[in-house]
Amino acid sequence: MASKKTNRPAGKPTISTVEPVAAITGGELHIRGQHLAVSGRPAVRLGNQQAHLVVAGNSYIIARVPDAATVGEVVVISGDLESDLCETHLGIQIADSLHPVSNPAVDREGNVYSTFSGSRGQKSPVSIYKIDTNYSSKPFVTDLMNPTGLTFDREGLLYVSSRYDGIVYQVTPSGNMSTYVEGMGVATGMAFDPDENLYVGDRSGTIFKISRSRQIYVFATLEPSIAAYHLAFGPENYLYVTGPTTSSFDSVHRISKAGEVETFYRGLGRPQGLAFDSEGRLYVAASYAGRRGIIRFGESAEPEQFLSGPGIVGLAFTPSKAVVLATHSALFRVDVGIAGWPTF
Repeated sequence: MASKKTNRPAGKPTISTVEPVAAITGGELHIRGQHLAVSGRPAVRLGNQQAHLVVAGNSYIIARVPDAATVGEVVVISGDLESDLCETHLGIQIADSLHPVSNPAVDREGNVYSTFSGSRGQKSPVSIYKIDTNYSSKPFVTDLMNPTGLTFDREGLLYVSSRYDGIVYQVTPSGNMSTYVEGMGVATGMAFDPDENLYVGDRSGTIFKISRSRQIYVFATLEPSIAAYHLAFGPENYLYVTGPTTSSFDSVHRISKAGEVETFYRGLGRPQGLAFDSEGRLYVAASYAGRRGIIRFGESAEPEQFLSGPGIVGLAFTPSKAVVLATHSALFRVDVGIAGWPTF
């Protein structure tokens, strides 16, 4: 007698990998494993929130992070069967109703500063907001047109560039503002080197160097950018620069102390804000191979997606080893356990 066949599942869903390791609302998690759809169309749960599935296969799923998800515990469900938990890092929104166009800035206490930059010539009631460690957002600077780049010096003074008037302003911890230097063109991204020289990116194609005595030099020239230059110092005192163009195959440049420009990597889509971690790895807000978010470069200088999310324009590491992300209208915090590169 022939044995009777049963449609018994081959095994419960098993997750092998979830990539990237972090995401914010709207980001996409790529889940690989076995038997993910063993008992019918799968579902993916993040904490107690169900994700929208972009791709749903037996060995590969793309799940989009829903708005309310804050717990990075990934479970794949198929029928009555559930996979084991797999951990990832999800961001929480800490501020909204903003308009950042580059990296946020973080002070020594972990307070975050971000702009309401506005369109060119637009005057907004508040120029810069301060978000404290309890995520309370308060106006910090007013009456500054089109604030763009933000950075701190060794003494804890905040520097703000304005792409409207080409001025770099200096702001005290109490919010008092004064002019630091003028004539920076369409002033955008900024960064200090270890000797406390300030570098300012002029969107029309110049990187200025300003000494502590406020002498101004032309440090390097690059192609004009349609948006902004974003600057960060990394290992061996190289200045790293991004400046998105109309190309979808843009470069990250690096500039030596002598002002020599070279291409660090070419092949990113609209690269914007950038930062280094304490191990010297570079993080860039960009898209790579069609995936949007934060792209990381390790020792091999090969790109990998570190975090997934739409509309990210900048990032900064905090003293508590989190990363703060700026989108077009909001700030997110992701506890990734990674320290930032020491500025001084």
